[in-house]
Amino acid sequence: MLQEIGLWAGFILTLMVFSYVLGDNVLYRLAVYVFVGLSAGYVAVVTYNSVLYPWLQSTVLSGELLQIILGFVPLFLGALLILKGAGPFGWLSGLSMALLIGVGAAVALVGAVRGTLIPLALAPARPELSLPNFLFGVIGVVCSLFYFMYIANPTPSGKPRRSLPVAGMALIGEAVLTITLGTLYASAVLTSLTVLTERVGFIVSRLGAGG
Repeated sequence: MLQEIGLWAGFILTLMVFSYVLGDNVLYRLAVYVFVGLSAGYVAVVTYNSVLYPWLQSTVLSGELLQIILGFVPLFLGALLILKGAGPFGWLSGLSMALLIGVGAAVALVGAVRGTLIPLALAPARPELSLPNFLFGVIGVVCSLFYFMYIANPTPSGKPRRSLPVAGMALIGEAVLTITLGTLYASAVLTSLTVLTERVGFIVSRLGAGG
């Protein structure tokens, strides 16, 4: 019985989501609200059971002084965030925000260097990467950066105009960005169609089995 209820609930919610094809409506919004609410509840439960509760047991509830101190540090920083709207004490939340932003920026920087810059710099040394592919990648990256460069020379009419080499590289960069975004959009459409096909096939098979 529970499986049948879940099947029909999923089928109805799927139709409510696809009703967006007809325009923004109440059914689509209701389905989105249900999805967001269930996702938030699921994430909260998983976070408590898999992260928060084990962390509390190994730190605050461990009985060891050092572990207890280390456990109260993030709790203290989290409590400072609550003081953001506390009038004269609101500046204390800036300590936690500065730490979060600093750590986040450092992690992002290390990830960008180790995951992007270093592999690109070492790419010519890889035997499986041919020289034309490498040059094509470098030219695409450089021209894409030139597309976002807004330096231009003034003309007698007062309108800024890029020099011919910069304009040509910017045009190539625009083409590279257009192809890249088009590829990403096509990939998203294909993924959506795959999900839709799988979902429709699942519903049809279950309805056929139930009949």
